Amino acid sequence: MAETRWLDDEEQHAWRSYLRMNKLLEAALARELQADSQLSLPDFEVLVHLTDVPDARLRVSALARSLQWEKSRLSHQIARMARRGLVTREECPDDGRGAFVVVTPDGRRAIEEAAPPHVETVRQLFFDVLTDDDVKALTVLSERVLDRLDTHTP
Repeated sequence: MAETRWLDDEEQHAWRSYLRMNKLLEAALARELQADSQLSLPDFEVLVHLTDVPDARLRVSALARSLQWEKSRLSHQIARMARRGLVTREECPDDGRGAFVVVTPDGRRAIEEAAPPHVETVRQLFFDVLTDDDVKALTVLSERVLDRLDTHTP
């Protein structure tokens, strides 16, 4: 059995700071989004993924993959959003088992109204405290870790 490679003090500080920043930033973004638009962060994520594709529609399985969510979580989220008129679920005519999630006009309006204040909050809480070099370094670091995660098999 391999010996544990414990984090040194600097690594531990960096790791814990990253975790704390991530948790606090997500909570602040969720609070601001809810206050500004009555959308939850999961509502917003679903709408972003749907409005990023040409027909504003995705198969349930493709949406779950792109969000990195379990299908059951997505199913509950879609049901909540459908009750509020933000999305609809349509059966796939080519495949009786498949279904699409489609943005409604109310859903499109909701994200178009929510996006400007949300991006301003992202800018105020995150980008405004970073230099151009920080953003470039963050991009390099994020892509390096994402590449590792893409190839990681537990």
